[in-house]
Amino acid sequence: MDISGANVLITGASGGIGEALANAMAAKGGRLILTGRRHAVISELAKRLGGTAIAADLATPGGPAELVREAGHIDILIANAGVPASGEITDYTNDEIDRAIDVNLRAPVILAKLIAEQMIPRRRGHLVFMSSLSGKSASAGTALYNGTKFGVRGFALGLRDDLRPHGVGVSSIFPGPVRDAGMIADSAVSLPRLGTRTTAQVARATVRAIERNRAETTVAPVSLRAATLVGAFAPDTAARLARLSGSDKIVTAISEGQRSKR
Repeated sequence: MDISGANVLITGASGGIGEALANAMAAKGGRLILTGRRHAVISELAKRLGGTAIAADLATPGGPAELVREAGHIDILIANAGVPASGEITDYTNDEIDRAIDVNLRAPVILAKLIAEQMIPRRRGHLVFMSSLSGKSASAGTALYNGTKFGVRGFALGLRDDLRPHGVGVSSIFPGPVRDAGMIADSAVSLPRLGTRTTAQVARATVRAIERNRAETTVAPVSLRAATLVGAFAPDTAARLARLSGSDKIVTAISEGQRSKR
């Protein structure tokens, strides 16, 4: 997929990864359509990059469809919007659970369905889902987040094969800890720099995934990639190692730091 001249819809553009994605897509010649919870932020970003800002609430039943109607012609979707969902499930109200599922899982599915309907007749387009290593390997204290991200991964893999005959690409991006945005930045938990990546690195990986039609791209150091593989194929062993190494305490600290964001 050639990004130059393409209409690129980015959800969650008011966050750190979203801004980095917008900068990377603009640098490649993409025409930006940005949306996010902080409309003033995305309006300023769109103005700087020569794009368009659209106010949308993806947690509402009609939010995704209204966004697609306003956006019009879309060549590339980057479904980047997400809400924190760390912590034990018993700490969440039913409304908070609904919001996490609506934003992290339902909205990307509905957006993909509506935008694929545009792309199939043109036999051109690309759908990108911003996931997480939590979508490949589960850990204590992130059950709800794991559930939404595992769901996105399964949906994207199936959708990729469904859309392959129509010339439409589908990619998923799996960042590990990002030191300048998201969970780590929000929680103020300190991690070794070698164990983290930056928003710019996530954005560059997303560009490569679109241009080369990669199914899945992980943005994390080798040690975390290996741990994720263990978590995927031997979850009980991975959980025991996490407890022994103390990494489960890091997850707890991140969860506690995010409570104010819910």
